[in-house]
Amino acid sequence: MTEDKIIFFACLVVAVILHEISHGAVALMFGDDTAKRAGRLTLNPIPHVDPFGSIILPAMAAIGGFPGFGYAKPVPVNPGRLRKPRHHMLFVSLAGPGCNFALMALGVIGALLVRPDPLSDLSGALLFKTFYFFAVVNCYLGLFNLLPIPPLDGASLIERFIPAKHLQAWWKFRPYGFVVLFLLLFATDILRTVTDPFLDPLVDLMLGR
Repeated sequence: MTEDKIIFFACLVVAVILHEISHGAVALMFGDDTAKRAGRLTLNPIPHVDPFGSIILPAMAAIGGFPGFGYAKPVPVNPGRLRKPRHHMLFVSLAGPGCNFALMALGVIGALLVRPDPLSDLSGALLFKTFYFFAVVNCYLGLFNLLPIPPLDGASLIERFIPAKHLQAWWKFRPYGFVVLFLLLFATDILRTVTDPFLDPLVDLMLGR
């Protein structure tokens, strides 16, 4: 339904923006004000829009029947300005998915509080749908960004634990990570494989099944 798609993509925009803001906010907490000086700690969507990740990719996903996903323009972070660069970058990387999972929890709580009874007709349950889709979108984004493929947050996470002798090979791979990610998303079921075990029980909980 058109209403459901509008709600879904509105939730996606909010979730993606808050994901990026969280990276910059945590970096600021640890001493790097790069994102703040760049005007990226704002809820205004315009500075966060990435032409491909925010517009083209979600549209391609919708056309191809994939779950809605996308990303905003990455918030600039200067590890050299962090007080403990290697240690604090771990928290900066985790901030995005962590934010999404926290928002997911809020969405679930909201959906449970306003869930209509019975659930036989959701046509007028706008508030329930908003909470429901907000939880679903943030679950997708949190799990998607934990994939260990550059430029996703999961890649930054695992490189904190890569032995120094293998870092050179990892840095050579990073520029090709986006190509690998694109092929995996549109040629395999990797996203559903990763998200369904978590999303299915989440949906069952909100729908009271």
